[in-house]
Amino acid sequence: MTRILIVDDEPQILRALRINLQARHYDVISAADGTQAIAAVEAEHPDVVVLDLGLPDLDGVQVIRALRAWTPVPVIVLSGRRSSTDKIDALDAGADDYVTKPFNIDELLARLRAVTRRHGPTGAPAQVRIGPYTIDLATHDARRDDGERQHLTRTEWRLLELLVHNPGRLIGHRELLQHVWGPTYVNEVHYLRQFVAQLRRKLEDDPARPRHLLTEPGMGYRFQP
Repeated sequence: MTRILIVDDEPQILRALRINLQARHYDVISAADGTQAIAAVEAEHPDVVVLDLGLPDLDGVQVIRALRAWTPVPVIVLSGRRSSTDKIDALDAGADDYVTKPFNIDELLARLRAVTRRHGPTGAPAQVRIGPYTIDLATHDARRDDGERQHLTRTEWRLLELLVHNPGRLIGHRELLQHVWGPTYVNEVHYLRQFVAQLRRKLEDDPARPRHLLTEPGMGYRFQP
């Protein structure tokens, strides 16, 4: 399920978007200002951010620049500002699209579909095999041949997805930590040791001698198909 973060200080906008998006099976979270928005991206890992520019604490362009310092999460600006300068500033800061208020919900939905297609993993396999499990990344399903399912936490899925989407590539500690936990955790290497160990216990045939979730000592981790 695609997770959308809506950032707007107008309660009626938040409510209308939440109702419309949830009716179309999006997972919706919200923030009322820029500080909350940055914290929500770090904590909740949305797939798309829908961002108003006129926020009470930080300008929306500042929020975009702050996010772009550490995350490629797609940002759709939804704002009453109509001048070309405002649009250019937002797009130059790193926004992916710009929709002006008042807006048509069907247009916004089309923009959401387009931006999620553009930012979806390229060349990533729909399914991979790890030990006795077939891992379906699209549905977040880990299942043995006999149908038994293995439960993975949201954090475990985020870590596994980054590794699997880059088969054979060494991914450094910093990139993994920033992707899964956010920029304030880039030195917490023990988090990685803990969660990779959990994934191995759940998925590998022999967690002590992993064949797929490999450690590169002092550097990072690698997924070996």
